[in-house]
Amino acid sequence: MITDLRSDTFTKPTPGMMEAMVQAHTGDDVFGEDPSVNQLEAMMAEHFGMQAALYCPSGTMSNQIAIKVHTQPGDELICGDHSHVYIYEGGGIAFNSGVQVRTVDSDRGMLAAADIIAAINPDDVHKARTSIVSLENTSNRGGGCCYEQEALEHVREVCDQHKLALHLDGARLFNALVATGQNPKLYGQLFDSISVCLNKGMGCPMGSVLMGSTGYIKQARRIRKKFGGGLRQAGYMAATGIYAMEHHIARLADDHANAKRIARALLKREFTGHMLPVDTNIVIFDVKGDWTPVTFTEHLKKHNILAMAISATQVRMVTHLDISEAQTDHVCAVIAEMTC
Repeated sequence: MITDLRSDTFTKPTPGMMEAMVQAHTGDDVFGEDPSVNQLEAMMAEHFGMQAALYCPSGTMSNQIAIKVHTQPGDELICGDHSHVYIYEGGGIAFNSGVQVRTVDSDRGMLAAADIIAAINPDDVHKARTSIVSLENTSNRGGGCCYEQEALEHVREVCDQHKLALHLDGARLFNALVATGQNPKLYGQLFDSISVCLNKGMGCPMGSVLMGSTGYIKQARRIRKKFGGGLRQAGYMAATGIYAMEHHIARLADDHANAKRIARALLKREFTGHMLPVDTNIVIFDVKGDWTPVTFTEHLKKHNILAMAISATQVRMVTHLDISEAQTDHVCAVIAEMTC
């Protein structure tokens, strides 16, 4: 059996999720007539206390649609230096929206209100118009860390004072909610738009949902069409999102527990260097001594464990619903037997 810790995007649909797909009621979503898509969108909007939602094929698309609706070409977006929208979306901010990016040094990808204030351009014709702030929760490159409510509230205050839109890349937002116990409706109160992935910890084969006001989502639907994201009988996929909302949220705590077990096993070994705090389901750590990230992951592969080398010094492991307690035991045992 392969234990795939490269990403939580490698999950397969559970038997219950597959059955939900087979039983799905479908229609043409471009015409707004797919009942399963409509149900999922209403469910997500209600869950986060927002007016409306839009089902998209991927988190990258939902983020890019969000930025496009909030901005005009020549504007500037503020985000953390480790942000997914900046590093991992193919230059989409520039390509799709004609917007430039001001990155801010961040604490594991998380922005502080004071840092955002310092990055806002003055009202000067020589400067790009700062129009939007994008946060990421949890922070992927930050090792799955989560924002505290107070920090989010301070950022919202800054955005209100400077008339800036506030977007959340919530690819793993459900992980953050389970870890912190925060009320999901808090996010609907603080953010102008939220993108939430269903194809990571929630275990769906595809899909992300963008949420905002009714008027905002109406504009987003038009942009989705222009981006080629209009879907027809999407209800077969949307049904997996409904199933995940009903069955897969609370169980994310199991993934967090498994990640912490792997982290504890690694920290007992001398070849483990600096490790980012493990708050959710992502373990990012340095290897040292005779190991490099490449040789380390190659060794694990010999034991049917897949992990990812993400830099010249770092390895990443991500737990998810396809990683059982027994598989976690196996990973910890292999780590314990590795020599320095």
